[in-house]
Amino acid sequence: MAERRTQAERRAATRAALLSAARPLFAERGYEAVSSEEIVVAAGVTRGALYHHFDGKRGLFAAVFEEVEAELADSFDFSGLEAGDPLGVLLAAVDQFLDLSLDSQAQQIVLIDGPAVLGWELWHEIEERHGLGLIEAGLQAAIDAGQVPPLPVPEVALMILGALIEAGLQMARAGDQQAAKERAATGLRALLGGLAT
Repeated sequence: MAERRTQAERRAATRAALLSAARPLFAERGYEAVSSEEIVVAAGVTRGALYHHFDGKRGLFAAVFEEVEAELADSFDFSGLEAGDPLGVLLAAVDQFLDLSLDSQAQQIVLIDGPAVLGWELWHEIEERHGLGLIEAGLQAAIDAGQVPPLPVPEVALMILGALIEAGLQMARAGDQQAAKERAATGLRALLGGLAT
């Protein structure tokens, strides 16, 4: 039993080493510019370990992407949804999303490489898993508080998620990202504000 636990700990350490090594490389130079060999050398593991744990560089990128998405979702503060102004909480979350979208790691891994490497379907599925639930909760709370009329929450939440992703992509590709952020914030606030009763 102790031997199995030790083996499990070694596996977890190898997996963590690969994730820790790959993430900054993907963030700094992009998926295409980083080789599998470079990752395993930085992680201090064998190429076989990469394929055993992640089925190659693309599988490792998917795990890094999922890790970044989970961290981004966890960073949002939705604790004020019950405090009487859920629409205000949603608007504040939009601003926070736009600030996070200026982060070079989030841009490169989530917005630029994510859809290209994973394919639109898997990329969108992961985006939905991490961001959509937060939007749905905020929207439902705003409906319950009477700030927004009754709407089909799943469909409208997907539309809001799509608008947020598009805004992030525009910012990532803009020459002046701060100006692009201000334009995106104006548009997104108008969209969400238009839902208000």
